Amino acid sequence: MRQRRLSWIAGVSALAGLMIAGLPAEARQTAEPVEIGSFTGAYLAARVAEVDNDLDSAIAYYKQALAFDPQNQQLQQSLMLALIAQGRFDESLPYAEKLKAVPDIERFSRVALAVDAFRKKDYTAAETWLKLTVESDLDRLITAVMTAWAKSGAGDSAEALAALDKVEGPEWYVLFKAYHRALIADFAGMNGEAEKAYSAAFDNVSAGGAAPETWLRVVEAYAGFLAARGDKDKALAVLDKAAENSTGQLPLIALREKIAKGEKISRLVADPADGASEILLNLGAALNRGGGEPFVRLYLQYALALKPDSDIVLLQLAAVAEQQEQAEEAIALYGRIPADSPIKRASELQLGLNLADLDRHDEAIVHLKALLDSDPDDMRAYLALGGVYASKEDYRAAAEVYDRAVARLKEPTKANWNIFYQRGIAYERLKEWPKAEPNFRKALELFPDQPQVMNYLGYSWVDMNMNLEEGLDLIRKAVDLRPSDGYIVDSLGWAYYRLGRFEEAVVELERAVSLKPDDPVLNDHLGDAYWRVGRRLEATFQWSHARDMKPEPDVLSSVQKKLTAGLPPVEGKTAQDAPPVKPAPVEAKPAPAADPDKKSEAPAPVETLAATPAAYKVLPGQSLWSIADDVLGNGGRYIEILNLNPQLRGDPGRLVPGQELVLPGQ
Repeated sequence: MRQRRLSWIAGVSALAGLMIAGLPAEARQTAEPVEIGSFTGAYLAARVAEVDNDLDSAIAYYKQALAFDPQNQQLQQSLMLALIAQGRFDESLPYAEKLKAVPDIERFSRVALAVDAFRKKDYTAAETWLKLTVESDLDRLITAVMTAWAKSGAGDSAEALAALDKVEGPEWYVLFKAYHRALIADFAGMNGEAEKAYSAAFDNVSAGGAAPETWLRVVEAYAGFLAARGDKDKALAVLDKAAENSTGQLPLIALREKIAKGEKISRLVADPADGASEILLNLGAALNRGGGEPFVRLYLQYALALKPDSDIVLLQLAAVAEQQEQAEEAIALYGRIPADSPIKRASELQLGLNLADLDRHDEAIVHLKALLDSDPDDMRAYLALGGVYASKEDYRAAAEVYDRAVARLKEPTKANWNIFYQRGIAYERLKEWPKAEPNFRKALELFPDQPQVMNYLGYSWVDMNMNLEEGLDLIRKAVDLRPSDGYIVDSLGWAYYRLGRFEEAVVELERAVSLKPDDPVLNDHLGDAYWRVGRRLEATFQWSHARDMKPEPDVLSSVQKKLTAGLPPVEGKTAQDAPPVKPAPVEAKPAPAADPDKKSEAPAPVETLAATPAAYKVLPGQSLWSIADDVLGNGGRYIEILNLNPQLRGDPGRLVPGQELVLPGQ
């Protein structure tokens, strides 16, 4: 696909220097909870509300259910977690106290009690609460780092560092341990130890690639530490090196300005409560890659309870709210970011986008125009305002906004690629290709390997039957750069389809649907490809699936016609009349792509699903497709894993590193 609806808004956060992923989604309408006269009714209502991310209603219904069965630990557990996730932390504490000795939930109940102890500066109690009987790798790191901060708060920073050094775990522990070792030493005035640990964490750029938000926090803390010690030149050198890997980060830009002016630099982490908040933020942000939102919310709310005015925690929580289709909540969270925060203006831009996502376009336009008027050179504001016009399909107004932005650019740089990209899309939607194409080319001139631009331009060429080889080459490069992006993989599959290379189209479109199973257009495309290779029953299933996803009217109309009459023959022949076609050799894709020479099989029969299941722990960077391909020998069997793991709720995007899955027998 070239562009999905509302994806005009995507990318504004990154350009604004916000360390978040995900774009606003439509807000849910929340009904007031009603009184229910039975335990079963209240419990079921609570579960439905929880699945819909309507946590306030879920809390109300769980309380009603508890009125019928006050000693029910399962209900107490569900209520406690919902209260924490919704930011009603103090209300959760009585339930945490009741559940402190229940092994299945102590990873949350005892951590909640430890958070409360940190707030009260009762570090002895905090250490006690952080002793768990059952721990995952993630739990072990959280409790170990928080325990080290408790020891430091009690006045024994040397013991805190020694305890942290003894913690053993997987390789991904290294960055977090080094960072918090530096913070604890910095807090204790152990400058030599702090310098050494900061430097080790800062130099570990490879680990930072897996946890970029944490690495950027390392940069901010390290540069601040150096500046506070009077080493201004080295502090600026640290920021310079960081800019080579991650440009446009607003907290770092603001820090640079303060250091350059010789202003006083405060510690990023000022006390043990801040330190405990920091590790919860670090891990919450690292997990926030799509799919783990319920757990991420918990860790971030713990962090916010410890540091209620933390701009970066509020930012991350707002991003989670957007991912969970809670635009109203996101708006409220962005509004809480302090006025003096370096990310305040960016949060105001994101707030405007959320207004648009609630179909409050007029409010969004007024809000964003005011921000643009206050700084006519802010390219982020042009992108946001243009995105709102585009989301309401007013592409002419969007193009005019981007024209104004380009006029303000004296010397466009790599950072400005998205202005030209979005202007190209606006003109393409207006069917003014002679104006659109130069903008795509300019975007690639500024940022030669930008996958979104390569995907859009390549697909457009193929769709218009022009520059076919060059277009296909661009799409292949985009897939190589973003092998787990279902929309870009779909572009490659659909390009093959448009070129009549149907077997290759099936391979790529199956993979695209495995990456993004909830998109009706991708399922529709796969149905078309199945039909062309003679797999008509599967084609009908995919079209029916696409129809049931409530697609846009034009897609729905097309799907309904195909369900009635199928597709017309290709050059007078049906796919079944044509001889089998062996897929042409395709250059191998990096993981998690499937083997291009291996044709995906249909989902396994019931007998296969009944085989003895096996346990599997998800590794960083894996998708359901890559797990199925590596372990089961066929990426197409991802659907079996999806069916066996109800915690994924039918969405492969909910996969997170460290998660335990049940796999079907091989």
